[in-house]
Amino acid sequence: MSRTVIFVYNAKSDVWSKSLDLAHKMLSPSTYNCDLCALTHGNFSEKKIWKNFKENSDVGFVFIYKDAFVKKYSNLDKYVFPIILELQDDNDPIILFDAQKLASIGSIEEFIKKLKKEILTKKF
Repeated sequence: MSRTVIFVYNAKSDVWSKSLDLAHKMLSPSTYNCDLCALTHGNFSEKKIWKNFKENSDVGFVFIYKDAFVKKYSNLDKYVFPIILELQDDNDPIILFDAQKLASIGSIEEFIKKLKKEILTKKF
């Protein structure tokens, strides 16, 4: 059984959008609309604790911008982003974290703890 956890950022992948997102995150972080990015990244790069967690995980993680996600998974365009989904073979995706749950997490440490719990408690 193939198991993939997909992290979908509430951002577009083009250079202009990335630049606007960076400016928004720096100038008005409280109104930035991608809580997933805010948790996992600083202004210019991934947070070290997050990068270390990813590199030492046994789970296959995929990170994708919302426009690329909708293009690749056109049948899954109904979601509110950011979102973390698990895809297993041809089964329907399992929502691990929706936008509301991501918004409620206060730190990268808390996020990693909750993510580990979600991954370990799901039957794969």
